[in-house]
Amino acid sequence: QVQLVESGGGLVQAGGSLRLSCAASGSIFSIKYMGWYRQAPGKQRELVAVVTGDDIIDYADSVTGRFTISRDNAKNTVYLQMNSLKPEDTAVYYCNLEGWEAGGALDAWGQGTLVTVSS
Repeated sequence: QVQLVESGGGLVQAGGSLRLSCAASGSIFSIKYMGWYRQAPGKQRELVAVVTGDDIIDYADSVTGRFTISRDNAKNTVYLQMNSLKPEDTAVYYCNLEGWEAGGALDAWGQGTLVTVSS
């Protein structure tokens, strides 16, 4: 069974930085993409950043220029470096992995890590 374990959330003042990590474990055959989503209170979950297996990267407009996604293929780990944080970045951040495992298609989610940005 594939598991995603996130870490790095917390409380930070506006303008500060945080780095989120997401480590995937289990029988992963190949990765189509890994990404970060977030869900603020009362809002729908939205895509923040994604990196494909071919290292193609995309960001939400709201975080472009402030957030950087990267991946360590050897460790099946994806990172999200968040700089110049704003109060509107406050949300639970979720890691997502889509790809293939021995049993077929894979779509795994982490448990979420809370990021709180104070003004």
